[in-house]
Amino acid sequence: MKVNPELEIVEELAKQILVAARTAPKAKGVDDLVFGLITDPEEREKLAQEMEKIAEEKGAAFKFFKRDADNVRNSDAVILISLNFNKPLGLDCGICGFRCEELVKQEKSSLDFDGPVCGIKLLDMGIALGSAVAKAKDLCVDNRIMYTVGVAAKRLNLIKGTVIMGIPLSVKGKNIYFDRPPVK
Repeated sequence: MKVNPELEIVEELAKQILVAARTAPKAKGVDDLVFGLITDPEEREKLAQEMEKIAEEKGAAFKFFKRDADNVRNSDAVILISLNFNKPLGLDCGICGFRCEELVKQEKSSLDFDGPVCGIKLLDMGIALGSAVAKAKDLCVDNRIMYTVGVAAKRLNLIKGTVIMGIPLSVKGKNIYFDRPPVK
């Protein structure tokens, strides 16, 4: 008899979740998304430690990085969804604050992510994130989109990209991503 065999399938479920993200609609059919999957506990620990380091560097207002680091430690897997922005779509829509030809000339920020980026490409990323968490819900896998995971993943160069978000996954008796302790 196997005890708690449901934990053996988390990686396969994560791959199904990534299929939902990959097949989400993209503007003009241009897919600039890159996906990653962390299942190794040591890799999750390294990510969590980086999140804690960021919390210390950024100060009191960013203590939530530590809370999220504990969530990463207690997760069964972590999905990374990255926008690898190369060029705008040529729509001159102004969402980013510029015409497309002006956007590419802008100096990149040295903040958590490398903005500015095309607003339409960020919408594509958002739709993919939404598709991923909807699929996770359908599969009864607890999850939460976390900016904090993406910041740490970018710092560790875990995945190529301009903007990165993380989706920790958990298969436990209680959803670890909600009713979390307050940030102290």
